[in-house]
Amino acid sequence: MNRKPALRLRRAARLIVLDPQGRALMFRYDVTGRPPFWVTTGGECDPDESFEDAARRELLEETGIIADPGPQIAQMTPEFITVEGEPVQADERFYLVQVSEAAIDTSGHTALEQALMTQHRWFTLDELADWPEAVFPADLAAMIRSRTAT
Repeated sequence: MNRKPALRLRRAARLIVLDPQGRALMFRYDVTGRPPFWVTTGGECDPDESFEDAARRELLEETGIIADPGPQIAQMTPEFITVEGEPVQADERFYLVQVSEAAIDTSGHTALEQALMTQHRWFTLDELADWPEAVFPADLAAMIRSRTAT
């Protein structure tokens, strides 16, 4: 019986950053050989780093925002191929951060992020739900609506 090899577990903190108008910050990735896609702020945890500490670090590195990520609001375990081409089993923890202004600083991006994260923008929930390019997670608009309904 052929078994496929176990994938490396990729622990990651993802941040759903909302501006005062309730728009979500997304980054567009342009990876050679793949269609463009949009993702939330965040990334892989360093070895022995907690999800919460990774969330704080990634938020600062990718947006320049210093904020407490607050409680975890969701967890997903997708299998995917990283931008470096490695198939992984992810353990992604999501945190919701509401900011007072829609201003970010991308000067903390790594060289890889500078090469692949070609755009960022603030999306309305309707735009997220109906965007012509892939958005990850696919149900992000519904996740946000379930957490921000009054």
